[in-house]
Amino acid sequence: MKNRNIIKKLAAAILSAAMLFSLAACGEKTEAAAESGKTYKVGICNYVDDASLNQIVDNIQNRLAEIGQEQGVTFEVSYDNCNADATVLEQIVANFIADGVDLMVGVATPVAMKMQSATEDNRIPVIFAAVTDPVGAGLVESLEAPGSNLTGTSDYLDTNSVMNLIFAADPDASKIGLLYDAGQDSSTAAIAAAKAYLEEKGIEVIERTGTTTDEVMLAAEALVADGVDAVFTPTDNTIMTAELAIYETFMAAGIPHYTGADSFALNGAFVGYGVDYANLGVETADMVAEILLNGADPASTAVRTFDNGTATVNTEACEALGLDFATIEAAFAPLCTKVSTITTAESFDDLQ
Repeated sequence: MKNRNIIKKLAAAILSAAMLFSLAACGEKTEAAAESGKTYKVGICNYVDDASLNQIVDNIQNRLAEIGQEQGVTFEVSYDNCNADATVLEQIVANFIADGVDLMVGVATPVAMKMQSATEDNRIPVIFAAVTDPVGAGLVESLEAPGSNLTGTSDYLDTNSVMNLIFAADPDASKIGLLYDAGQDSSTAAIAAAKAYLEEKGIEVIERTGTTTDEVMLAAEALVADGVDAVFTPTDNTIMTAELAIYETFMAAGIPHYTGADSFALNGAFVGYGVDYANLGVETADMVAEILLNGADPASTAVRTFDNGTATVNTEACEALGLDFATIEAAFAPLCTKVSTITTAESFDDLQ
């Protein structure tokens, strides 16, 4: 009898605990449901209108829309493009802050740096996209531990790999041109690495720079006059913007243009080697969600880097240069994780 009473008391206790757990669970579900209807304000600023950066922005916005549907939240996105104008950039960022955004996304190094200085006091989280050297630019303390209110994605370029492609295609190349904008932070480390690589091999280096499309066109013509065997450009937004205006100059002269992104090849360059910018945009949006939805701390959220293993060959440029694609593909294949092809267009949307 005593044992039966003990069993009854034990059963009652278990039932009571189960009811309390059920009530607590219901409370949690109610709280989650209320949270799921939340709206998050995100300000995205692009540095310049070019195929690379536009592709990133498109994929950020598309991915945020997907996450919003999946999680039952709304990302209210304000988008603007400063078109490389520092005054306009400052106003855009000020507008984002005045509008009370929950997070800002800065596409390219100059935008990220402006957002960094603008959030020193308010500490609004900033996710940057396509910053080639975030440590060198002073945006983060390290890739693994950013240490502040900024983190994001990097399109770091493995410059030596691009150099290897040049000599795989033309082992006898003896004079290489470097075409870039000296004011672009994204070019600084890559150009230094290219010069070190080429000088160690005893290759003559010719540097030409430009800060506007007109200047870049003159620089391209100068490289042709210099008689270079090939031209290298890193992930430089100024040259990217001008690529459609210069690719025919190089093709007519029989000079292959090797670059740091497939978007250059889209706009006529012979080869684009580097990260998948569509995927970089998706990963950037995922980081936005981690910060806003999951409460991740930018200071301890590692900067994301990507495999630089894809060489994109413009088949039209290949033919115009008098090169056989099958031969080029065979030369590049051992040096890449993938060799893909593309034809000339203004934007990736034009290929669809």
